[in-house]
Amino acid sequence: MKTNTEQNINVGVDTGKFKLDIYIRPLGLYFTVDNDEKGIKEAVKKIKLYIPKRIVIEATGRLEMPFIIACAKANLPFVIANPIHIKRFAGAIGQRAKTDKLDAQLIAHYGEAIQPSLSTLKPDIMQAMSDLVARRNQLLVMQTMEKTASKSYQKN
Repeated sequence: MKTNTEQNINVGVDTGKFKLDIYIRPLGLYFTVDNDEKGIKEAVKKIKLYIPKRIVIEATGRLEMPFIIACAKANLPFVIANPIHIKRFAGAIGQRAKTDKLDAQLIAHYGEAIQPSLSTLKPDIMQAMSDLVARRNQLLVMQTMEKTASKSYQKN
């Protein structure tokens, strides 16, 4: 039986606003977690068990950053992939169907086949991004509270 390091484990992560779809290739394991601090911690803990060669996640511009920061802090190898490259790869292998699970599978397959170079975050950049993500989350909570208060006020 091969160990995980001999199996060339690649993890594909499809990022959504509220959840992360995660596929571990070639093991065929699929799971989802909430795209929040608790869910990301759970995902990192589970992924670490398989000693991945790389974790590939598409660059969305912001939604992936908390997960990437968690991977960097956990010393997990990650790749921030250009979505255009993954879309072209999908076309090359003839994958047209689109679901969150299939996207996560595709991203893991891309990582295994293309073996893109690992990404890195410099410690100062990582801290700045972490601070920005924390502030963004605070603002989202405040925005939700204000919308709720506004609706409550309008009813009275």
